[in-house]
Amino acid sequence: MEEKKLDVKSIIGFVLIFGILLFMMWQNQPSAEEIETQEAEKQAQIEADKKAKANTANTNNTKVTTALDFAKPTDSAQVAALQSKIGDFAFSAATSTFNDDELAVSNKVLDLKFNTKGGHLSEVKLKQFVDFNQVPIYLVKDGNSVFNIQFQTTDNRTLNTKDLYFQPTVTKSGENTIVSMKLKTAQNKFLEYNYVIKPNDYMVDFTIKSQGLETAINTSNPINLDWTQKTYRHDQSISYENRYTRLTYKTDGDVDKLSQMGDDDETEEDVDWLSYRQHFFSTILVSDKPFKEVKITSKNLVEDEAVDSVFTKQFSTKTALALSGAAINNNLKLYYGPTDSQILKKYDNNLEESIPFGWGIFGWINKFLFIPLFSGLSSFLPYGVAIIVMTVIIKLAMSFVQYKQYLSQMKLKVLKPELDAIREKYKDNKMKAQQETMALQNKAGASPLAGCLPALIQMPVFYALFMFFPTAFALRQKKFLWAEDLSSYDVVAELPFNIPLYGDHVSLFPILAAIAIFFYMKLTTGQNQMSAPQQEGMPDMAKMMKYMIYFAPIMMLIFFNQYASGLSLYYFISNLISIGILLVIKNYILDEEKIHANIQVQKAKPKKESKFQKRMKDMMEQAEKQKQMQQKNKRK
Repeated sequence: MEEKKLDVKSIIGFVLIFGILLFMMWQNQPSAEEIETQEAEKQAQIEADKKAKANTANTNNTKVTTALDFAKPTDSAQVAALQSKIGDFAFSAATSTFNDDELAVSNKVLDLKFNTKGGHLSEVKLKQFVDFNQVPIYLVKDGNSVFNIQFQTTDNRTLNTKDLYFQPTVTKSGENTIVSMKLKTAQNKFLEYNYVIKPNDYMVDFTIKSQGLETAINTSNPINLDWTQKTYRHDQSISYENRYTRLTYKTDGDVDKLSQMGDDDETEEDVDWLSYRQHFFSTILVSDKPFKEVKITSKNLVEDEAVDSVFTKQFSTKTALALSGAAINNNLKLYYGPTDSQILKKYDNNLEESIPFGWGIFGWINKFLFIPLFSGLSSFLPYGVAIIVMTVIIKLAMSFVQYKQYLSQMKLKVLKPELDAIREKYKDNKMKAQQETMALQNKAGASPLAGCLPALIQMPVFYALFMFFPTAFALRQKKFLWAEDLSSYDVVAELPFNIPLYGDHVSLFPILAAIAIFFYMKLTTGQNQMSAPQQEGMPDMAKMMKYMIYFAPIMMLIFFNQYASGLSLYYFISNLISIGILLVIKNYILDEEKIHANIQVQKAKPKKESKFQKRMKDMMEQAEKQKQMQQKNKRK
């Protein structure tokens, strides 16, 4: 009975103690204001923990998953292991029926293959073109191109799309083929590459977007696009092709480019498009909205032509993708096709500006004169004949310049006896002799500069054509006489050894052009040497021109041996026509006696001295006075 009473008392005691504890807890509960303060402190602590984890990830404590970390799972154990490595993105690999498979799609001009691993193009073949060995042109093949998006997950993993498995679907929309590659975390949550292939188009519409990945991808960190491509060699001469293989880009309305031969890198802003140009073929990435900041790199892969014979350059682009809220939504385009101005101008954004027509006025001459002219001629003439006819038209149009140049030389020739008399009269005062010489030439209208100005007028045309022929896609693999390809060098003999700068073959068109240049310079230089006496303080032009007679043809012979035979053909015909025009002007148009009579009339007319001539005269007189003062000081 006593034990029972004790037990009841104990129970009553425990109940009382519990009641007291409840009363104390009720009394000590926080007020509404205290609760709000605690919640704010808790949220601040959570944010601080997130930042700390992010900082830890950025100091190399984040797990970076690479291709070596995992393969496509084949059983539940491998799925679980994969989930521990790449988290939610293991869903796509686990549910995919593909395993490094390639999905083939074609239109009339392109054969495309997409790899489910990485979701991007693994092969691009241009159906209508072959290289110098008659091998089909591939812009992407055997891993030469990597298109990758790197992002950080909310559980602090750094993943690369090139290592992850996408789920493909192919549908039709009218005549267009649509390829969708989805990297899924769930059935309705994914990162998607969407490609629209039109039936007869080199341009592929390309969209990168995400759906429902706000909880999977950490959008507070940049989502980086990394696109790298090695450019295959397609031309007969890899060094010649490499000279015109160049990363070109449009930024803020201007078109610019990286180094032509050496390694180069730049960071640019507001980039509209990037072109991985391979001389006659290009891979171009176009963005609907400019990339805000882009790191671009070009690396030369040809150090020794005998060894480095597969690739020309390696190009790479790194940029952050733009976000729409917390989602990825980028509308892009991918061009895989010829570097042909006629094709590229059909698209927006001035893509044809990626072709090196020449800067400033030279580019304008090519785009608005030579390209339309050659296109019109080659539409009904064989390409070699079109070059010849185009050369004849240009030379005839510029014949007035050659006439003015030769007329100036004839005037100096007629004045030569009087100029010799002046030099003899003032042989002890060379400054005075020069003043009198300039005065006589001015009165007679026979200034040496009058012969230089026509030559300067021809320079824009000369340089524009120098840029036109190596970039004229229409000349590619077009035959003429012994030349198999007017866009490459012609070969009449193979050499058993390689000569530095010259090559291992003999091209005939450069030889013919060099011979024509030699005879043309021989004709013009002989006239110059008779009519243009050396001026005081000036280089001996007669001696320089004598050397140039031999130097210019040798340079043509050496450096053009590996250039486009179409360009050498142009120079050969151009110089033949120049010789013919010069002989006609000399023998049938200009009369030395009439020129002499006209000069006498000009000399008799009073001629006002220009401000420039007066300034030059004053400068020469001051120089003469200073010289006399120096001589006096030396005598003292």
